[in-house]
Amino acid sequence: MKFISFLFLSFLLYFSSFASPIVRLKKGMVIRSSVTISEGTYFINADTSLRAPLIIIEGNNIVVDFASAILQGSTGTNKPNEYYGLAILIKPGSKNITLKNANIHGYKVAVIADSVEKLTITTSDLSYNYRQQLHSDLFREDVSDWMSYHHNENDEWLRYGAAIYLKNCYKPVIKNNNITGGQCGLMMIRTNNAEIFDNNISFNSGIGIGMYRSSNNIVYHNRLDFNVRGFSFGKYNRGQDSAGFLVFEQCSHNTFAYNSAMYGGDGFFLWAGQHTMDTGDGGCNDNWLYGNDFSFAPTNGVEVTFSKNKIQNNTIEGCDNGIWGGYSYQTLIVDNRIKDNRTAIAIEHGLHNTIAVNTFSKNKTAIKLWSRAAQPDDWGYAKYRDTRSAGYSIQFNQFLKDEIVYDLMGTDSVQLYSNKHQENKRLFKLGDRLGKMDTADLESGFKEYHIDPITFFGKYNKLPASIYLRSREQMRITEWGPYDFRYPMLWLNNIDSAGIYHFDILGPEGTKKLKSISGFTILSSDAKKITARADSTKQDRKILYEYTGKAFTDQLGKKQSANKPYSFGYTEFDPKATWLIFWYKWTADADPNKDYPKFLSSLKNPVLSSITSKVDYTWWGSIGKNLPADSFATVAVSHINVPAGNYELSVTGDDLVKVFLDGKEIINAWDLKLVEYDEYTNHTRKVKLGGGHDIKIVHVENGGLATLMFYLKPIR
Repeated sequence: MKFISFLFLSFLLYFSSFASPIVRLKKGMVIRSSVTISEGTYFINADTSLRAPLIIIEGNNIVVDFASAILQGSTGTNKPNEYYGLAILIKPGSKNITLKNANIHGYKVAVIADSVEKLTITTSDLSYNYRQQLHSDLFREDVSDWMSYHHNENDEWLRYGAAIYLKNCYKPVIKNNNITGGQCGLMMIRTNNAEIFDNNISFNSGIGIGMYRSSNNIVYHNRLDFNVRGFSFGKYNRGQDSAGFLVFEQCSHNTFAYNSAMYGGDGFFLWAGQHTMDTGDGGCNDNWLYGNDFSFAPTNGVEVTFSKNKIQNNTIEGCDNGIWGGYSYQTLIVDNRIKDNRTAIAIEHGLHNTIAVNTFSKNKTAIKLWSRAAQPDDWGYAKYRDTRSAGYSIQFNQFLKDEIVYDLMGTDSVQLYSNKHQENKRLFKLGDRLGKMDTADLESGFKEYHIDPITFFGKYNKLPASIYLRSREQMRITEWGPYDFRYPMLWLNNIDSAGIYHFDILGPEGTKKLKSISGFTILSSDAKKITARADSTKQDRKILYEYTGKAFTDQLGKKQSANKPYSFGYTEFDPKATWLIFWYKWTADADPNKDYPKFLSSLKNPVLSSITSKVDYTWWGSIGKNLPADSFATVAVSHINVPAGNYELSVTGDDLVKVFLDGKEIINAWDLKLVEYDEYTNHTRKVKLGGGHDIKIVHVENGGLATLMFYLKPIR
């Protein structure tokens, strides 16, 4: 017996010598060998600068096992747009690093890996990190919610935060992770030969997976649903550059297979890049989109522009454009199922593209091909590339119940061969500048081809199981991004022409009962819907419900216990303002960009005036018939009377704007640097108000799009 005990003890000692030491997380720690993190929740704030990471990993052959420990940052706020800092940096030169079983929340960026070879991040939850507060609502779009990914040579993308940011990495493996409730999920910059699979990167307000100058990556069997913003059902469908996939600037030879990327601003958004725009060289070429579901995008199911790619065996349903392929060339669109889109395939200035063996059904327009008569003289791409709309092969497709099958204009050399048309309203809509169109074998000899599916992904040769209803109405965008169906919410669907409010009662199973009401009269209600009428004499209106039932996680990532009462509802604040608004034309001798006092004193004779209850303007062109589109000024003044309390006052202004409260300047955004990116055009201040107050807004438009929107709401 003693001998057996001695052997057993020796066995334990031998293998324990290989076990990682257990350590506790602390600010500033540097990990240079394998460790296991001691269990528990660590509330540790990072520095505000992303250059000062909370934790550093560096070296070779290191496994960092969080063992489900939780790292929580930004503990002084519960507003995701105020989250800050970098949780983990994996330093340049490191190799064979594994990070697993981590829970990291509340940071601007959870993990940055820079110049790391063979990195693995697995079985981690990197949810509820940074995201912008959105200002668009049910009825109006605020341009400050638009994102811009056009440049990233200096890591400009980091201003939107990320769960994982891979930079100059080679052969990373990202698998079995969960990323939700943030803005951007996995962002890859000059990262090649990655394998990315079985991740759930859903319900983020920006990008699911993004690539910049990244090639030869394989991305398969991920769930990338509801990465979306800029949508209000029946009101506007912009997407605001959100997407399930973003593929930007010289990303080639990537494979995207069997991913569910439904309900993205775009399902898949590919753009060749600024280098190609300027020189005509390169592009995002030879990428293969196979077996994915890109349905219900507010804008494009698939956007592939200025490049050549292969789009095969995908499902694209219920989008504005199923496939948008502007300036695409030698692109293969093969064996896809494209239905219920406004336009199934829309391509301007496409060259030598093939559209074959696809099934089209119930689209307003199935195939739209067109061109402009001339290209801009100062555009590099058009100087170096053939930008004709020409050389299409459209064959062996089936068209069923489409309103228009072929809408063609400014296009040459189109061959329509052996297609099948059934119950379509109109076969052709033909415009000007049409060249040769071969329709001799339009329908004759149709053969129904079946293309064998690709099987080399093994057990992943199918989409992740569908768990959402297939309808654009499922997208409900809150101030923090898309609603994820997990928490109780009273959602305003519409205010009808009679002024009746229509609400949906959403969330997990349980009891949802009316708790209190102010400023509304309930007209009807059941377990799922209510209607109400607002009291127009009230400034502050609210409907409050109480939920008891299953446990859930709210939109900020906070876990709510089962059967514990939870309040939710709808509030709105109507300050009952009357605004006097004046518009002026300004000239170079009183240029507001150079001399503000002289500009202000020059505003004497308005070209237009108005009285309105809201400051809510976006000008895509002129401010009115025969009135300026550029070089104009807006001055808006009002007197408000509100209950005493703390308020959030904000304005969205493009290009320049100032706000004065009781004669004191409280917002000074008279700086063109603030319109470099759209998100910088909203400016917010917290103020104490009570009783009567005077508000004045001075706004200037230089050129291009112009906007002016004012908001005031209590801080609850």
